[in-house]
Amino acid sequence: MQHRLSIDGLTINVRDEGAGEPVLLVHGFPDDHFVWRYQVPVLVAAGYRVIAPDTRGCGDSDMAKQTQDYKLPRLVADLVAILDALAIDRVKLVGHDWGAVIAWAFAAKHPERVTQFAALSVGHAASYAAGPLEQKLKGWYVVMFQLRGFAERLIKAWNWAFFRRFTDHHPELAHWTARLGRPGRLTAGINYYRANFGLLLRPDRAKVKVAVLGIYSDGDRYLAEAQMRDSAAFVTAPFRYERIAGAGHWLQIDAPDRVNALLLDFFARDLTQ
Repeated sequence: MQHRLSIDGLTINVRDEGAGEPVLLVHGFPDDHFVWRYQVPVLVAAGYRVIAPDTRGCGDSDMAKQTQDYKLPRLVADLVAILDALAIDRVKLVGHDWGAVIAWAFAAKHPERVTQFAALSVGHAASYAAGPLEQKLKGWYVVMFQLRGFAERLIKAWNWAFFRRFTDHHPELAHWTARLGRPGRLTAGINYYRANFGLLLRPDRAKVKVAVLGIYSDGDRYLAEAQMRDSAAFVTAPFRYERIAGAGHWLQIDAPDRVNALLLDFFARDLTQ
């Protein structure tokens, strides 16, 4: 089922499948809810209701007009509004890439709405900001993305040649370029980085009070392992760390069976019950 929800003056597209305890899946850049296609049927078969939105500016959701409209508090508020619109009180939360950044903040600010949280690839903002030199080097593109206009031209130039190399010719390329090639969509995605660049300098150090599963993949080209592993310092509830070998940044696509098994095992061990 697809919902078209009115959120903060925007129409947000949300996939809603299954019945039972709700699981909220939050995608990152350059994705939309399609990135969860290997998780949704498995979670539904396990008895969960899966909510997978296209976050603002992504997929089939409306684009906000101003860069500042993509600041983290508004992205967190969108999740709250989605749950409210669907009359959902609490969820098991999963976030990847920018979706993990949003989910960390959501879990910290609204622990009453989250029973468990699985963070894929990206750790707590304070852990990311304090990461080693390896993380600074791997995250060079975050600075490049601040160059408005230049970044968009570079990414699209020569039939997306830079983007193809940047993503290591990932199998998702055809989907990404088709979706981001629509007018304004690439800028909307990059605005997540532009609106929240200050997080690197002044990260919110608020701790998460619900159980967290952090999953990192050893083939991640953009993130160092330490920023996920050391996120334990920002969780007051149980923190579990898992490392998947042989998968890249999009681990839910590269290693879906292992990711799904970890999610199902983590959810089955709900420490709030």
